[in-house]
Amino acid sequence: MKKYVGGDQFAICFLLVWGDGAMTPTLIVLMVAAVFVGALMRAMFGFGEAIVSMPLLALLPIPLQTSISLIGLAGLTVAIFTVFSGWRHIERSILIRLAAATVIGIPVGIVMLHFTPAAIITAGLGVFLVVYGCYCLIKKNFSWAIERPLLNGQGWVLPFGFASGVLGSAYNFNGVPVVVYGTLRQWNPDRFRGTLQAHFLISGVLVVAGHALGGLWTVDALIFYTYCLPAILGATALGIFINKKIPAAKFEKYLFILIILLGIVMILPRG
Repeated sequence: MKKYVGGDQFAICFLLVWGDGAMTPTLIVLMVAAVFVGALMRAMFGFGEAIVSMPLLALLPIPLQTSISLIGLAGLTVAIFTVFSGWRHIERSILIRLAAATVIGIPVGIVMLHFTPAAIITAGLGVFLVVYGCYCLIKKNFSWAIERPLLNGQGWVLPFGFASGVLGSAYNFNGVPVVVYGTLRQWNPDRFRGTLQAHFLISGVLVVAGHALGGLWTVDALIFYTYCLPAILGATALGIFINKKIPAAKFEKYLFILIILLGIVMILPRG
């Protein structure tokens, strides 16, 4: 039986779930639930899967590398099914530049994964998201909105694409830089979600390939993915349905609130 030190309240749960090292029904249910919630968030808003699912998986006795490769596969699956519902709204020129910069950033992220503590990266991103989300929400509520989009220059997309590749291959956070870029460009909900999902499809293939070549794939990750696949498909269908019911006028407000909440989740210490 695996031993856990400290007075953490999750230790007893760990022991009950993990047992003697084999997968148990309880572990499978908790893991599938964590992936389902993340996939639902992704299908509804176009991002947020990794930032939601990774902290939840961290509460389970699953190795970090297994969780990373599992969420990478899950994210690619969601992107495959959601991109078809919004392909007409994709900003193709931006997408091409994002993809090119993402390719450059992926190997950097693989190296960073092996040498940089995840807590430092996630906490830093969390603080940034909270500050950025609060600023956008306050600006919107007090009518400080800028009349025209920012970052109109074509070159601005490259650093955001590079950051997407780095964070995607390291921690599956490839959506965070693109979300920030999209809000600065003031994309409407259809363009935001369509372009983001198309980027996830391209970067997802590259990130998953990077995980495989970087030795992050494990047998457990593939088994876990098989268990989670029905939940991923169900969450995707439900998320697309809910997304269509969200009024366009309220989408941006919900998006900023979600950014703040996800930032807080990233700052909180893991179980």
